[in-house]
Amino acid sequence: MDIDYSLKAIILAGGRGKRLRPITDYVPKPLVPLNNVPIIEWQIKYLKKFKVSEIVICSGYKSEMIENFLSMKNNFEVKITFSIEKTPLGTGGAIKQAGSSVKDKSFFVLNGDVITNIDLNKLAKKPNSIASIELKTKFGIMEIKDDVVTEFKEKRKISNLWMNAGIYHLQKETLKDLPEKGDIENTVFPDYAKKRKLNSVKFKNMFWYSIDSFKDIEECSSEIENMSK
Repeated sequence: MDIDYSLKAIILAGGRGKRLRPITDYVPKPLVPLNNVPIIEWQIKYLKKFKVSEIVICSGYKSEMIENFLSMKNNFEVKITFSIEKTPLGTGGAIKQAGSSVKDKSFFVLNGDVITNIDLNKLAKKPNSIASIELKTKFGIMEIKDDVVTEFKEKRKISNLWMNAGIYHLQKETLKDLPEKGDIENTVFPDYAKKRKLNSVKFKNMFWYSIDSFKDIEECSSEIENMSK
């Protein structure tokens, strides 16, 4: 089937970011800076590179701070609207609520803590698809031979084990299957997988971070700085 390239994206930015306390006691996670640029700004610029012209931000915790920041910037040349969660809806419920404004046949979804350069054009070629990357360990690796440690290696990717990168290309009809409250990862995705209705696009050796800890902030900021040199 022919897939229309989506020009709308949903950013899931409603979480409290508890692992980044005390910073997130004062600002919402999307405004946590990486090299003095908030996560949400990195994400909007990333989506704009792939000609996404409209972004719906699913927000809840300290939503007004995100809205105020983006209204002051006002130079993204992208239409930005908000879908505000009065109570936490989970990723599935948030997409369902925000998706009510989607008129296109498909749309992108981006977790609100993901910083990456994954090619959305490749993802858009498959309906109901998940971007997947090789699993990265957070720990050092030991090489062992005959029960003797021979070498230590820094954390690395593990070949042929794929993880959800938190970036999706979904068809509009999936909205009816989403829960009013609950996570898409625990509801629709397992159901679609059983029915062979879920696709994956694999990306190797990509720049990708999920900002869940202070160490993630440090490492991602350092890599961004190195890439800009």
